[in-house]
Amino acid sequence: MMNTYMQTIALIEMSITCAMVLIWCFQKVLQTQMSLTVRLVLLLLLGNLFFWPLGLSLELPLAAYVRGVTGDLSIVSMLLLWSSILLSVKDVPMGVKIWIALLAIIFYPLALGFGMFDPYVWGYGSFGFLIAVIIFGLLCGLAGWVWGVWLISLAIMAWAAHWHESTNLWDYLLDPFLAVWSVCAIITFIYQRRRAKTQSGYLFRAG
Repeated sequence: MMNTYMQTIALIEMSITCAMVLIWCFQKVLQTQMSLTVRLVLLLLLGNLFFWPLGLSLELPLAAYVRGVTGDLSIVSMLLLWSSILLSVKDVPMGVKIWIALLAIIFYPLALGFGMFDPYVWGYGSFGFLIAVIIFGLLCGLAGWVWGVWLISLAIMAWAAHWHESTNLWDYLLDPFLAVWSVCAIITFIYQRRRAKTQSGYLFRAG
């Protein structure tokens, strides 16, 4: 019974996430910001499209096939995506993106066995790791990113409630998509800064 409940929750989350990604793509292609009403209508339609089996040769919902490829997103990654599409939340500070990228660069090689210890085991109820996550959330608040405090708080609450199948706190905080997004955001930021400096140099050079 509990496993069926978790599977249903996971499919609902993945259906909403897939709908959000498509809405983001639509806005990028159309180069316009849709109204909140339009986004909500599209979310309802696309979310149902991904959640319910379509019949024919598809025995499972589309979201199940996507989930089979990507796995479950972390609570932090999922809520960041949802809020960026539906809500006008403050952008993630660059300092937080750098910390996420550095953490991912260190964490994933060690978790895959490239080292003497595996930090992934800390996620199985380590009190010290939980305190470190809480401190990081407080630092986000001190940096002015209040939404980050909510994200980390919701991730911890979801982990404590066993919201997903995983019982490891890392899976609620970090995933490869969040790591790749952070690295790409940093690269884009550096490129834009260099481009702006180059353009300003051309504009104000001696004639």
